Amino acid sequence: MSFDATPDPNVQQIAFGQRMQLLRTRRGMTRQVLAGLLGMSAEWVKAVENGRLKTPKLDMILAIAEALRVRDLSDLTGGRRQDAGLFVGPGHPRLPEVAAAVNQLPLTTAAQAPPVAHLRARLARAWAARHQAPNHREVIGGLLPELIRDAQLAVRQAESAADRRAAQAILSEVYSLSQFFVAYQPDASLLWRVAERGMIAAQESDDPHALGVAAWLSAQAHRDSGPGHFDAADAVTLEVLRYLDPLLPDATDEVLAVAGALQFEAGYTAARRGDTAVAWSYWDHADRMAQRLPTGYYHPVTSFGRAIMGAHAVTVAVELHAGGESVRQAARAEAEVIPSRPRRARHRIEQARAYLLDGQPDVALATLDQAHEAAPETIKWNGYAKRIILEEAESPVPERRRRAAELAVKVGLLAA
Repeated sequence: MSFDATPDPNVQQIAFGQRMQLLRTRRGMTRQVLAGLLGMSAEWVKAVENGRLKTPKLDMILAIAEALRVRDLSDLTGGRRQDAGLFVGPGHPRLPEVAAAVNQLPLTTAAQAPPVAHLRARLARAWAARHQAPNHREVIGGLLPELIRDAQLAVRQAESAADRRAAQAILSEVYSLSQFFVAYQPDASLLWRVAERGMIAAQESDDPHALGVAAWLSAQAHRDSGPGHFDAADAVTLEVLRYLDPLLPDATDEVLAVAGALQFEAGYTAARRGDTAVAWSYWDHADRMAQRLPTGYYHPVTSFGRAIMGAHAVTVAVELHAGGESVRQAARAEAEVIPSRPRRARHRIEQARAYLLDGQPDVALATLDQAHEAAPETIKWNGYAKRIILEEAESPVPERRRRAAELAVKVGLLAA
C-alpha cells in the first residue's frame, strides 16, 4: 500500500467501524447522509465508526452494505468473502426456463399465435393461480414460458394497429407476471430486462391500465436497487400518476386501483427516505382511492383494494422505523382479509418486522411461522424474513434460538 493511498478495508486488523468509515469516505458520503439512509442519527454512525458502539446486528449490517453499495460483505465485516447477493438465495429451479423464454425472439417460427382473448383468459388463470397457490412460484414458473412465447407471437402476427395494441397490452401484463417470478432471483439483469420490456410494451399498447401496472413494477425495481435509485422510482411513479389523473373521473375499477397502488408506491419510497409527512400523505391519497372501489374489490396484479390498506400502513410505519406505530398498525391490520396467499404472507413478514422493531423477537418469529403457513415460497425468497431468522438463530436466549433454527430449516436456510 502506498503512503498516500486510502487503507484497504480488507486488511484483517481493521475493525468493523473503521471499515465502515473507510467505505463511507471513499464514496464521498457524510455521516449525516449515511445516518439518514439508515434511519439512525449521525452521532450513532460516529459511535460505530469510533468503536464506542459494538458491531451492529445482521439486519443493520446489511442495511449499511446496501447504503454503501458494498457487493462483498467481507469488505465491510472482514473474514471470508461473502457476496451480499447471498440474501437473494439460489435460483428457483424453473428460472432457466423462464429466462430462456424471455430471451428468445420468435422471428422465424412457423407457430401460430393464439387469439388475444384466449391469451387474456390464460393470463387471468395464471394470476388466480399466483394468488391461490402456496407454491405460487412453482406454479407460475411452469406457466410463464409458453405464455411469454405466445404473447410475443401475438404481437408479431397482429394484423391491424388495434390488434397489435391489444396484444402489446397482454404482453406487458405477461412481463408483469414474469417480474413477480424473477424478483429476488439471482439474475438482476433478467429482472431489468423484464421490467423494461414490460414498460415498452405498455407504452406501445397505449392502454392506461397496462401503463400503470408496468410503472408500478418499474418503480419497485428502482427502489429495491437502493437509495441511489429512489429518484428514478419517483420519476416513474409520478409521471404515470400525472398521465392517469385526467382519466380518473370516468376510469374503470382496474385503472382506479392501479392509480391507488401508484399513490402508495410514492409513499413507500418516501418512507424509505425517512420522510414521514410525505409518506403518510401518499398513504392517505391511496386510501381515498381505495374507498372509491367496491367493497371486496381486489386488483389481480397490485393486490390493491380496501383490504390492503391496513397492510400498507404497516409497511409505511416499518420503513419509517417507527416501532410503536408499526406495532399499532400491525395489530389493526388483519391478514385474513387479504385474499392473496403470497400477499398475506408478505403482510405477515411486515408485521414480523414491526414486532422486531418494537423489541418483540418472539412474536416476530411466531408471525413468520404464520407467513410460512400462508405461502412458503414467499418467505423462502424474502430477504427481510431471512435476515430476522438468521439473526435470531444466534440469539442468546435458548428457546428463541431453537425456534429460529426450526424456522430456518422450514424455509431452507439450514439443512434438517
